[in-house]
Amino acid sequence: MSVDIQFAPAANLATKETPNRSAGNVAAAALRFGSLIAFAVILAVFSLTAPYFLSIGNIGNVLGQSAISGVLAIGLTVVLIAGGANVVTGGIDLSLAANMGLSAAVYASLLQLGYGDPVAILATLLVGLAIGAVNAAAVVLAGIVPLLATLAVMNIVAGLELVLTQNTVLPASSDFLTALSASDGFGIPVLAYVLLGFAVIAAVIVQNTPLGLRLYAVGEFPDAARAAGLPLKRLLAGAFVASGLCGGIAGILSVSYLSGSTTGSGEMLLPVVITALLGSVFSRRLVPTITGTLLSALLVGFLVNGFQLLNLPSTLVSGIQGLLILIVVSATTLLRKREI
Repeated sequence: MSVDIQFAPAANLATKETPNRSAGNVAAAALRFGSLIAFAVILAVFSLTAPYFLSIGNIGNVLGQSAISGVLAIGLTVVLIAGGANVVTGGIDLSLAANMGLSAAVYASLLQLGYGDPVAILATLLVGLAIGAVNAAAVVLAGIVPLLATLAVMNIVAGLELVLTQNTVLPASSDFLTALSASDGFGIPVLAYVLLGFAVIAAVIVQNTPLGLRLYAVGEFPDAARAAGLPLKRLLAGAFVASGLCGGIAGILSVSYLSGSTTGSGEMLLPVVITALLGSVFSRRLVPTITGTLLSALLVGFLVNGFQLLNLPSTLVSGIQGLLILIVVSATTLLRKREI
């Protein structure tokens, strides 16, 4: 007995799937190139209205000022990649700013106690790693939603910082901090080179190695990654530990930039989250990338700098940042729904 199996013509299948897919591709391209055009327009407007906006010294100043938030945002980007794009049930690390504050306090305290830079730097990085490990344990082992787990850790870490510093400024100085806060012959801060170098290293690891591909697989396609035998929990835990390390590094940069440990590090949380989420519009597939986060950090940095040069209220910057995030999150969410 023979059975005749008839397949639908390929042309018909193409006509059913192509419109939605092509429309999604067009919308994604419009969002991506629109963000680049918006970046260029912002630079053009400020260069015409703000004095010395595009000077080498001012560009270097923006890079230097963006170093701390950029390093933190890169750490958050790694968590977003491994945990998934949904910041409620997926990857998020709200403890990063508090991590930076405690790490900076530890670094400044050790310098005041007479310890050298090698010991202080090592202890600071270990503090950042420890905070990342606590986040990893809470999320991976205890199964707590990352949003709640890192929120709890954030409050604990912020409390520890207050206990250590007694809510006061801890001044610190050393040869290493002096070198880190210096500028080159063109007036470009060393912190600017630190940001660019750190971003290049992180981008190579995350976007051009098998480890980075596994992180993307775990975040975007967890079921397929599990079926392929990838260690999901281990990779996610590693992302939180890496984020904690970024908090420790940012703490060192903060002490260098501010000449000590200061209170109010929690105020950096919102700009860091905005920078990390906004970075997805600079990627080809509208997913978090290190290079996209770097461009986002520069966009936010130039935006703040332009407002400062024009003596405009800084509250406008917060409003514009919130509007950008609303547009980006809404657009990317709609695009992903259309793809499904």
